[in-house]
Amino acid sequence: MTKYIFVTGGVVSGLGKGITAASLGRLLKARGIKVAAQKLDPYINVDPGTMSPYQHGEVYVTEDGAETDLDLGHYERFIDEDLTKFSNLTSGKVYWNVLNKERRGEYLGSTVQVIPHVTNEIKEFVYRAGKETGADVVITEIGGTIGDIESQPFLEAVRQISLENRPEDSLFIHVTLVPYLKGSEEHKSKPTQHSVKELQGMGINPNIIVLRCDEPLEKDIFKKISMFCNVKEDCVIENMTLDSLYAAPLMLEKSNFSGVVCRELKIDAPAPDLTEWENLTKRIETLEKDVTIALVGKYTQLHDAYLSVAEALRHAGFGLKARVNIRWTDSEELNESNYKEVLKDVSGVIVPGGFGDRGIEGMILAARYCRENNVPYFGICLGMQIAVIEFARHVAGIADACSGEFHDASDHKVIDFMPGQSDEVSKGGTLRLGSYPCVITPGTIMESCYGKSEIAERHRHRYEFNNDYREVLQNAGLCLSGMSPDGQLVETVELTNHSFFLGVQYHPEFKSRPNKPHPVFLRFVEASLKESGNHGV
Repeated sequence: MTKYIFVTGGVVSGLGKGITAASLGRLLKARGIKVAAQKLDPYINVDPGTMSPYQHGEVYVTEDGAETDLDLGHYERFIDEDLTKFSNLTSGKVYWNVLNKERRGEYLGSTVQVIPHVTNEIKEFVYRAGKETGADVVITEIGGTIGDIESQPFLEAVRQISLENRPEDSLFIHVTLVPYLKGSEEHKSKPTQHSVKELQGMGINPNIIVLRCDEPLEKDIFKKISMFCNVKEDCVIENMTLDSLYAAPLMLEKSNFSGVVCRELKIDAPAPDLTEWENLTKRIETLEKDVTIALVGKYTQLHDAYLSVAEALRHAGFGLKARVNIRWTDSEELNESNYKEVLKDVSGVIVPGGFGDRGIEGMILAARYCRENNVPYFGICLGMQIAVIEFARHVAGIADACSGEFHDASDHKVIDFMPGQSDEVSKGGTLRLGSYPCVITPGTIMESCYGKSEIAERHRHRYEFNNDYREVLQNAGLCLSGMSPDGQLVETVELTNHSFFLGVQYHPEFKSRPNKPHPVFLRFVEASLKESGNHGV
């Protein structure tokens, strides 16, 4: 029988509920327990796909093409399990489903209400995650902070789940802040007490309280919170801010986190085998080299917009015993007069995905700099399209080459809508999404990265390489190194006479893991390390 763990947050947002949930998933998996994870988001958007990265950070794409919250990236990186469309639910999706059922007459004339119709929809989603995955434990994080109006239906739904199952089949974990007041030089437990009281007012009694803090907590804090929040003393767990988020599972396990969870859920499981994770954290602590890579994008003020890309770069560094220092470079600030100076001391350049025409010319200058100076270049999705446009303009002699996304009136759209797409198509959920196969050309950078002839990677884009320009660009020296199996879609492009110059239409960052770096990122960082040695950085 599947057991359910619900993770809530209190006092303030951004406490690391996602990292706590992901860490617990890793610890339980290390005990031999099959784990599934999901996130319930209270916002009204059907999914984050149409939201600005400034609003919500990156959109994380699953194998089956769901556009989801970035916390799912943490779940996959920690637990190393591919998640699905059953791993993220929003208020928008709940109401969308409920209203469609009402229109179809499925409620048999009933007055449709939050209780039971909305809460039933939420419960069905949570239960389905366990059924679809066959998981022993489903870890469900509820977005937002206790007290938010929009999260109340989710809390009511999970409260009902706890009543519908045996007491030992559900568990509530509440993550709260314990602030430190410099004036009195002490930590304060009162915000946690108020947050728990708010949760109890909704009929939920947390079984475990995780305390987020920047400094070690005094022993009496644990006793006080245990007493006033009605939880066992060893169910109060310290979660201290760390230099590396990948150290979080080991830090939490020092308080016997997974052992307490197993005890409360009456799960008989062996002690966790954390050897691999311990070796990972030791590598992170003893990195021997440094390399600086410029991430050239339009959302660089908010690093969460490129969260998976940044983590994939670091993962590759872990594998090569190197510390990857990311230079966040705003593409809008790159121009003809400064781009060489800005990029002269970086060892590699990565241009990640994005939408819209803002900052595009700066990205094209970055690609040109790498091509002309033999500096490693890695373009992802939009970054591949940028490489194609730059090559068409400055090597193939198509001076006004552009993308239909940026300049619809261009006479030379080397990047254009993929088949079936147009401006008339609704924005939400209509991109090319999820995992697609790619056939690799022998003797290419791609083959050296993967070591095989066919792969599958996750996509999220609306525009493609325009096949009308295949011949002219290939004749000019652009290698089409990865194609769809039917040969109709160009998946990757590269320059064979370059240290590393590769553009991929897909998003490899989503499949990178801290202990299993993605092979393309690994090869790119390796090339950047060689470049670092060339100019002494």
